[in-house]
Amino acid sequence: MFTNTDYDKLQQLMAESPENRVLLEKLLASHEESVASISHEIRNPLTLVYSTVQLLESRHPEIASDRYWISLREDVEYMQQLLADLSSLNHSRTLSLSEFSFRSFMEQIVLSFAASCADSPVEFTSRLSPDLPVIKWDRIKLREVFLNLLRNARESIKGTGAIRLDASCTSTEIIVTIEDTGCGIPEEHLPHIFEPFVTYKKGGTGLGLAIADRTVRAHGGEIAVTSAVDTGTRFRILLPV
Repeated sequence: MFTNTDYDKLQQLMAESPENRVLLEKLLASHEESVASISHEIRNPLTLVYSTVQLLESRHPEIASDRYWISLREDVEYMQQLLADLSSLNHSRTLSLSEFSFRSFMEQIVLSFAASCADSPVEFTSRLSPDLPVIKWDRIKLREVFLNLLRNARESIKGTGAIRLDASCTSTEIIVTIEDTGCGIPEEHLPHIFEPFVTYKKGGTGLGLAIADRTVRAHGGEIAVTSAVDTGTRFRILLPV
């Protein structure tokens, strides 16, 4: 699996000459095809295993409370999530562009996330600039980026807390910030949070932030993060108009 640093170096090599670009694009395509093929081969038998687990549980409901059975089910569900995230990571640089209003797009995200916080002690607020433009990006992938960052913010808060989303723009870029008052990220972890399979969260696959970073980079943008333990975290996403 290539790291973000590996991809950056490949991009530099591609920029040096057309011959390099052709060769390295073939290498990347072959790499992504291999990952997709392996994921597909694992997903099929895993789906059968999960179906069997569900069938056994329906026939023997008493087994659902057994701690070993619960652990088995959680492990299978984790592997399914891992394969789904791996597929998303593998395709995070392939964009399907469409034109849409960024303000309307963000309004839908804000409403969806606010509804998920309605019965929790977490306060969610947002501010969307009225002059957010019509853009041509990958709507589905960017939706996952913002919702993933918002979900991470909510999971970082134990008990009461607050999350704020701001979206504004200049003549050249859109700026989205997501801040929380959660547990924060230790300073020594910050340089590694966008690396694939690096996670400090129980049950996490370590691919969510890697997918977000690669998707934003594919749009020509960047993500920056600042954080302090027991204070909170702030993600700042810049996307060129």
